[in-house]
Amino acid sequence: MSKASTLSWRETLESYLDRRLLWVFMLGCASGFPWLLIGSNMSGWLKDAGLTRTAIGLFGSIFVVYAINWMWAPLIDRVKLPYLYKRLGQRRSWIFLMQLVMLVCTLAIANTDPSFNLWLTSMLALTIAVVSATQDIAIDAFRIDSFGEQEKSKLPQAAAMAVIGWWTGYSLPGYFAFINADSIGWNGVYYGMAAFVGLLILFTLFVGEPESKRDELQAEAEQRYNTSKMGKNRIALWFTVTLVEPFAEFFRRNGVQVALTLLLFVFLFKIGEAFLGRMSIVFYKEVGFSNEDIGYYSKLIGWGATVVFTLIGSAINVKFGVVKGLLIGGLAMASSNLMFAIMAQVGPNKDLFLATILVDNFTSAFATIAFVSFLTFLTGRAFSATQYALLASLGNLGRTTLSSFSGSMVDWIEGFEWLHHVSWLNPWSLFFILTTLMVIPSLAMIVGLRKHFQRLSDAQNSH
Repeated sequence: MSKASTLSWRETLESYLDRRLLWVFMLGCASGFPWLLIGSNMSGWLKDAGLTRTAIGLFGSIFVVYAINWMWAPLIDRVKLPYLYKRLGQRRSWIFLMQLVMLVCTLAIANTDPSFNLWLTSMLALTIAVVSATQDIAIDAFRIDSFGEQEKSKLPQAAAMAVIGWWTGYSLPGYFAFINADSIGWNGVYYGMAAFVGLLILFTLFVGEPESKRDELQAEAEQRYNTSKMGKNRIALWFTVTLVEPFAEFFRRNGVQVALTLLLFVFLFKIGEAFLGRMSIVFYKEVGFSNEDIGYYSKLIGWGATVVFTLIGSAINVKFGVVKGLLIGGLAMASSNLMFAIMAQVGPNKDLFLATILVDNFTSAFATIAFVSFLTFLTGRAFSATQYALLASLGNLGRTTLSSFSGSMVDWIEGFEWLHHVSWLNPWSLFFILTTLMVIPSLAMIVGLRKHFQRLSDAQNSH
C-alpha cells in the first residue's frame, strides 16, 4: 500500500473506465445528499429563523448516529429483508428501504417551521440521520464488495468516485437550495429536496448488485464457532457470528496493539475539519455573504473543484501510495483552515472566498481519498459492512459528535476580553487557527504508524 504503483499514467487513467465505478459514484450521491438535508440546508434555515450559533451547533448533535452506526451494522451484513432481498440483493435492498423512509421524512420537514416547532423538525431530522447512517453502511459495503481483494489497486479509484458522488449529492442540490431559498422559502426548497430523493431511489434500482463471496465466508465463520464453541445452539451461533466475529476478526487480523493504534488514528484524523465544517455556513452568513453567494461559491464552485481535485488526488495516490497521501493530505488540510482565518479578518471579499473554497476543496479531497482508501484496505470481506462502519464511525465521531460544540466554542472564544484589544485577530480567526492545531496529533501518528502500514501491506501481498 505504501509502495508506488507499477501502472503507467495512461493505464492509471484508463482504470477509471470500469463500469463498477459508475455504480459507486451513483450511490455516493445518495450518501452525500442527507448531509445537505440535515446539515448545511438546515443550518441556513435555522440561521434565517433567528437561532443562535450555540443552538445551531447543538442541533447538529443528531449526527451522533453516524458515530454509532457500527452498533447495528452487523444486521446489514446478515439480515435479509423480506421481499426486497430476492429482488434487489443484500446491499441494494437496505439502501432502497432507507431511501423510502428518507422521502417520507423530507416531505414532512417541508411542512414544518423550525422557528415554531423545533422539536418536530429535530425529530424528523434525527430520523433522516438514522436512516442515512444505515444507508451509508450498505453503500460502503456495496463499494467494498464490488472489488475483490486481488483488486486493491482499484481502492483509490473507487474512493475517488465515492467522494465525487458524495460531493455531487451534497453540493449540486445545495447550490439550487441556497440560490432559491430567498425566493421560494425553505419549505419550498425541501419539496425540491424530496424530488431529489425520488431520483436517488431510481439510481438504486438502476445499479447492479455486486457479486460477493460474503455468504461463503460467513458460513465458514459459522462452522468455526459451531465446532468449537456453540455446539448446536443455532440462535447463539447466529448472534455470535453476527455481533462478535466481525470485531474479533479485525483484532485477530491486525493484532490488538496495532488495531487499537489504528482506531485512535482514524478517530483523530479529521477532527479539525469537522469543527470547521459544522460552523462554515454560519460563518459565511456572519461575515457578510448572502444565500446566493454561499450557493454559488460554496456549493457550485466547491463541487466543481472537488470533482477535479478528487480525480487528481486519487491518481496521485494510485501512483505514490496511500500513506504518503495521508501525510501530505493531512498537512495540507490543516494549513487550508488558515485561509478561513484570513477571510474572517478581511470580510466578505468574493475573490478571497473563491480562493479559500478552491484551496479547501483541493486539500480536503486529497486527504479524503487517502483516508477512504486506507479504511477500505483495513476491511475484511466476510463482514465488510460491519468493519468499515466501525472504522468510518470513528472517523465520523469528531465530524458528527464533538463538532456539535463548535458553536459553543466560537461563543466561548468571543468571551475572551483580551481578544477585543487585538486588532489583527477576532473570534472567528482564532477559532479557525485552533481547528488547524487539532490536526497535529494525527499527523504525528501517521509518521509513527508507517511500519504498521507496511507490515499490513506486505501481509496482504503475500496472500
